[in-house]
Amino acid sequence: MEISREAQLERQIEKVKQDLAALGDLRPGSLSTQYNVCGSHGCRCKADPPQKHGPYYQVSFSRKGKSSSKFVKKEDLPTIRRQLKNYERMKELVDRWIDLATELSNLRLPKNQA
Repeated sequence: MEISREAQLERQIEKVKQDLAALGDLRPGSLSTQYNVCGSHGCRCKADPPQKHGPYYQVSFSRKGKSSSKFVKKEDLPTIRRQLKNYERMKELVDRWIDLATELSNLRLPKNQA
């Protein structure tokens, strides 16, 4: 029995919805590693060659037109990385859903309107 393209698209959309629901916590942005120089005279960070302070970890993101950043504790890095990965996966899944839904919507249009 041949499965209609419409039924295939509906099943694929349902799979995308299930994948979205299973993602877990989301966090937009990117993670960076920072090394700093302090203001203390004679500190190792001013030596030749310098031994900068760090690493310090920072998440930077833009949301609703505002940029922000937040320092992250080393022990929180695995959680933050998973949240960032989940957010990227969410964007991929939403894009996939839009592509599938557009194709499905076009199939459902009356033939003489397309």
